[in-house]
Amino acid sequence: MNVDEVDWSVWEPTVRATLLFVIHDGRILLIRKQRGIGAGLINGPGGKIDPGETAMEAAIRETTEEVGVVPTGVVEAGELRFHFLDGLRLHCTVFRADGHEGEPVETPEAIPLWHTLDDIPFDEMWPDDELWFPMLLAGDWFTARCIFDGERLLATDLAPGARHKSQGRG
Repeated sequence: MNVDEVDWSVWEPTVRATLLFVIHDGRILLIRKQRGIGAGLINGPGGKIDPGETAMEAAIRETTEEVGVVPTGVVEAGELRFHFLDGLRLHCTVFRADGHEGEPVETPEAIPLWHTLDDIPFDEMWPDDELWFPMLLAGDWFTARCIFDGERLLATDLAPGARHKSQGRG
């Protein structure tokens, strides 16, 4: 399947979620997911947005629940749209933080992992991550649309650039 085969103009997510990456002192806080979508893979903390919650509130809550730290200096970094052949359609707002309060701890959701910015384990992550991560690390806004069959990336398009006011927050 090709990205252009999806009518993105009417595409609606079945799930809205977040990812948050704490990037501080040349290191990034990642997690090994212990359950849920992508269990076993390395990713950033995150999860579903609860009703009445903004994306930023969800990202901070999920990071605190999953690894026990409260991220600080949080900014919106990009957005991802995932279209899975099994019918799942996931919209993910990506955030970055320049600090945190507390020390990461393992939870039933995640094992925290600090990595240097030049040693990110892309071979253990979702295959699209390697495409947009350079923009996340550079502080450049990005948006991507990805088509997956399970954990296999079939197609993607990536649009770097400045965040537009019409994209809103949360």
